[in-house]
Amino acid sequence: MDAWVWWLVAAAALGIPLVLTAMPEFGMLAVGGVAGAVTAGLGGGPVAQVVVFAAVSTALILVVRPVARRMRAERPELTSGVEALKGRQALVLEKVDGHGGRIKLAGEVWSARSLDSDESYEPGSQVDVVEIDGATAVVM
Repeated sequence: MDAWVWWLVAAAALGIPLVLTAMPEFGMLAVGGVAGAVTAGLGGGPVAQVVVFAAVSTALILVVRPVARRMRAERPELTSGVEALKGRQALVLEKVDGHGGRIKLAGEVWSARSLDSDESYEPGSQVDVVEIDGATAVVM
């Protein structure tokens, strides 16, 4: 069998762990294997094939990995559940004080209490959600 076929087999073999583990380094090595196959197909000797494989794989890893790491670090963090409710505004439905009350938050009616027990909020006023304590929104 020709050397270029072995390089393609190696590239395919490196593509399998790429799919199974989602580690992009295997894909970069697979591309290096394809470059080795091209070198073999063009008549390059075994040393040239290995050098091209190593150079292409190393170049891809050195260039692509830092870019991918930077993009992963810059991705905004998505909040969900009660964490997404913190900092939102709500409408007071029933008087809210240190003992309790009702607000409309994100389209739902929540029990609420004020952060400062001496503070009270009348129906119709806007409040900010500071935290969620169980099923109670703490507002100010």
